[in-house]
Amino acid sequence: MNGLDDVIAAAAEVEIFCHSHGWQFCFIGGIAVQRWGMPRFTQDVDLTLMTGLGDESKFIDTLLETFPGRLANARQFALEHRVLLARTTGLIDLDIAMGAFPFEEASIRRATPWNVNELVTLTTCSAEDLIIHKVFAARDRDWSDAESILVRQHGALNLTHIRRELPPLLELKDDIGSMRKLERMMAMVAQRSR
Repeated sequence: MNGLDDVIAAAAEVEIFCHSHGWQFCFIGGIAVQRWGMPRFTQDVDLTLMTGLGDESKFIDTLLETFPGRLANARQFALEHRVLLARTTGLIDLDIAMGAFPFEEASIRRATPWNVNELVTLTTCSAEDLIIHKVFAARDRDWSDAESILVRQHGALNLTHIRRELPPLLELKDDIGSMRKLERMMAMVAQRSR
């Protein structure tokens, strides 16, 4: 099992790689939770890379030259599912979402640098966009992460942004309940913070 320092080092490797190619990207998932939520153990690196529609193969091929795929058919899987499952040189799992949609593009534009320590700076999505990502994914871990962000960033979040951006995304997967669940969670966090 890898430690957090290994995961941070892996993310730094990916950050440098993406910058060297002039790519637009931001970290999401456990790395961003370290910044905005209650820090928790994470074993992999998740990011969104802006590829657009139709140019994915050139990004995938460039990535696979440095980061080996975790599947025998990693290239084909990435083209079909818009996620490249790879591994860093330090053997940390790397999940790269091929971004193309307006929310993903805007999320990358809103991303900011996070000075993890004196040596490492990582580009993460905003706390608000991380909540949107988490609620859209809607696994148990994602709900726990969303709550931890609401608690840790209470009073600093732009809730209007979340309420504007999230519903259209949830409509894409016909999920009307997640917004109500998030509203209840936000109300509970606000109540506890009084």
